[in-house]
Amino acid sequence: MAGPVSQMWTVSSYVLRQRLSGRKRYPIVLMLEPLFRCNLACAGCGKIQYPAHILKKDLTPEECFKAVDECGAPVVSIPGGEPMMHPQIDKIVEGLVARKKYIYLCTNALLLKEKLHLFKPSKYLSFSVHVDGQREHHDFSVCREGGYDIAVDGIREAVARGFRVTTNTTLFDGADPKSVRAFFDEMMGIGVESMMLSPGYSYDKAPDQKHFLGRARTRRLFRAMLSNRKKSWRFNQSPLFLEYLMGKRNYNCTPWGMPTYNLFGWQKPCYLLQDGYAETFQELMETTNWDAYGTQSGNPQCANCMVHCGYEPSAVDDTFGSLRGFIGTVKAQFSLYRDKDALKDLDREVRPVYSYNPLVQIHAGEPGQDEQTASETHVQAGPIY
Repeated sequence: MAGPVSQMWTVSSYVLRQRLSGRKRYPIVLMLEPLFRCNLACAGCGKIQYPAHILKKDLTPEECFKAVDECGAPVVSIPGGEPMMHPQIDKIVEGLVARKKYIYLCTNALLLKEKLHLFKPSKYLSFSVHVDGQREHHDFSVCREGGYDIAVDGIREAVARGFRVTTNTTLFDGADPKSVRAFFDEMMGIGVESMMLSPGYSYDKAPDQKHFLGRARTRRLFRAMLSNRKKSWRFNQSPLFLEYLMGKRNYNCTPWGMPTYNLFGWQKPCYLLQDGYAETFQELMETTNWDAYGTQSGNPQCANCMVHCGYEPSAVDDTFGSLRGFIGTVKAQFSLYRDKDALKDLDREVRPVYSYNPLVQIHAGEPGQDEQTASETHVQAGPIY
């Protein structure tokens, strides 16, 4: 786990208070979506498939603050859509910093350099830049040539100005573990504080349905990537969650750990699925049939999901819920996971389940395009600890 000591202490003490109070279901990270529109059209994303009149709407800063106060989670992730397109994103961040919330402002970085002046460096604010691997893979993933170079340029500028910068990376079938490991080196080399990883979730409406990972392939990919790791790599995630992705642990989904609030209200049951909305956080917690979700529920929508928003809270709860979990976390902080078989996997040819199918370049306008034009193109989604 990488990040300010104050953030680790805040999250740890918060979780311990919930455990000691006997509260079984509690939020750790609020996924706050202040808008849905985006200036990219990623083929693997189905989150932002809304009509134009919805894409033009924004949550007000006051609505955001109310949700944050109501939820009480110590960490707030601001995905979207592209949050940098919100006309008052600086006011939202300013209000959350005043509340001493640790903020991960998720962005594809197309507008990052242009809008950096709106923000002040703070231990409470991190720009979480979405980068899906090395240059060719990232540009392919976001369906935009030059996207990687713009993101890296934005990262360098933010780091130079004293901001915390992390990355979040979504991996799909066909990802080359050797290339991803080289990507880790690249990100550490340009000054990124830490990195977040997650397997892609198969949104029903995603334009590309062929490249989502199943659970077995997820474990093999992450085992190859994260075994025999370098000491220089820093990850912005629970070490036990990364072990879960590597196939070393089993967890049930705890979707209430990262609740989502957006234009429609509190989304049931999680950031990835839309099975209705609640008007209040309390209503979300009390009326959602939580047993109907997760890999053990038999719900086909959850069958292959191993995404952080459902399973990382489970790992965090494990860390503080038992002596075994705490000791496992401490050991994981120092483990390099030596694994000869995983080394061999790095040299194997990458063979996706489906044949390589190049995506059509989707023009999403220039970084500074007006919001109405951008709202009619869409897409991207975005976290953490």
